[in-house]
Amino acid sequence: MFFKKCAKIGEKPIGNKGREFLEFSAFAAQICAMLLQKIIRSCFGCLAVLPLVLYGQNQPVPVADSTHTDVFLEELLKQHPLYFDSILAKKQEYNVQVIYTKIDRGANGIAGLKHYYFNVNPASYFNPAASVKLPLAILTMQKLAELKSNGVDKSTTMLTEKAYSGQTAVLNDPTSSNGKPSVAQYLKRMLLVNDEEAASRLYELLGQLYINQQLKEKGYVASQITERPGANLTEDENRHTNPVKFYAPGNKLIHEQAARFNTAPFTVQPNDWKSKSRLSLEEMHSILISLIFPNKVTSAQRFLISDEDRKYILKYMSQWPTESSNPPYIDQPEIYYPAFSKYLLVGLGKDSVSPGIRIFNAAGEADGSMVDIAYIVDFDKKIEFFLSAVVDTRVDDYKAVSLPFMNHLGEVIYELELKREKKIVPDLSEVKFEYDGR
Repeated sequence: MFFKKCAKIGEKPIGNKGREFLEFSAFAAQICAMLLQKIIRSCFGCLAVLPLVLYGQNQPVPVADSTHTDVFLEELLKQHPLYFDSILAKKQEYNVQVIYTKIDRGANGIAGLKHYYFNVNPASYFNPAASVKLPLAILTMQKLAELKSNGVDKSTTMLTEKAYSGQTAVLNDPTSSNGKPSVAQYLKRMLLVNDEEAASRLYELLGQLYINQQLKEKGYVASQITERPGANLTEDENRHTNPVKFYAPGNKLIHEQAARFNTAPFTVQPNDWKSKSRLSLEEMHSILISLIFPNKVTSAQRFLISDEDRKYILKYMSQWPTESSNPPYIDQPEIYYPAFSKYLLVGLGKDSVSPGIRIFNAAGEADGSMVDIAYIVDFDKKIEFFLSAVVDTRVDDYKAVSLPFMNHLGEVIYELELKREKKIVPDLSEVKFEYDGR
């Protein structure tokens, strides 16, 4: 039964004796869907850049090299020279990119979006680091929906075995209340504190091919995830993913997924980084919008997850680590302080955050790069906006440059929103949650 389900283009199930490897060629057809960014934004209010993607070709597809800057956002940054002058003087060298989305609600409560860009270029490579958790989390929920008929859900015990070089077996999870690994616990760990081991287990569950096929099918063609987060493995080792088994209570095996090997070529070529994970800031911004406001992207771009699973992701994206007793981050405030891995607006502070503020974000830092994709809400002052930014200094002391920029950028946009008159006060109850530590 498994082998029928695992028959995917470019992927082989491996490691089961007596069965031949399944091989499939890449798509033979060419999907021609070149849409101008301005048409997409004006018609659909979404941000995805949709260059031509060729399937069934061995050569990777280059990402379109084009920079987009709006005068409004550029002038806003120039109004604060103390915060931004030194870093904006090196905007190309540091690959500084910013996207701000203003939200205005209509009388029916539906959000209208207006996007502003500074130096945004999908061809400019930066290390996405732990920010890959956003698409990984959403795709994991979509994968579970596909396994629902087998009795698998996010709380089902999930055991990871090993079958290839560089792989790790995981048979227990001391952070969970019952000591057993599960998708639910991996998602909490990944979303709350950027736990790289948890992210790697979800990468292995999904498989490299599934991740990147789904991103392309949803129109996110400038992004790819090709590595276990934080793991120092070869390209070949990252193409191989572990066997995974799901068990119902009573140690009953209900679903088995064999080890897999992705034979498909990578379809995005970011200069000399073709085997590396990359995420376009614009596409990540759009993915977050699709999670917060599913109706603001085209139906083709929506991920197939339930509203319950969507809210599970949102809850743990926005919960402070100090509110978590399971995993027990509440006991380690010196390490996992409230604003841990939230760089925009609150990144310079390690104390408590204003009680009305919640930040739904995916952030990461590595190799001199710092990125944060966020939906920021103040329930008390009825403020909401999207803000995404990356700074890639590629130097050892990058935090001394990038973190103040991120913090002050969030402050400037927050103050702008605080003063901005809104015809309709937003109802933010849709994203208000009861958190574990409350």
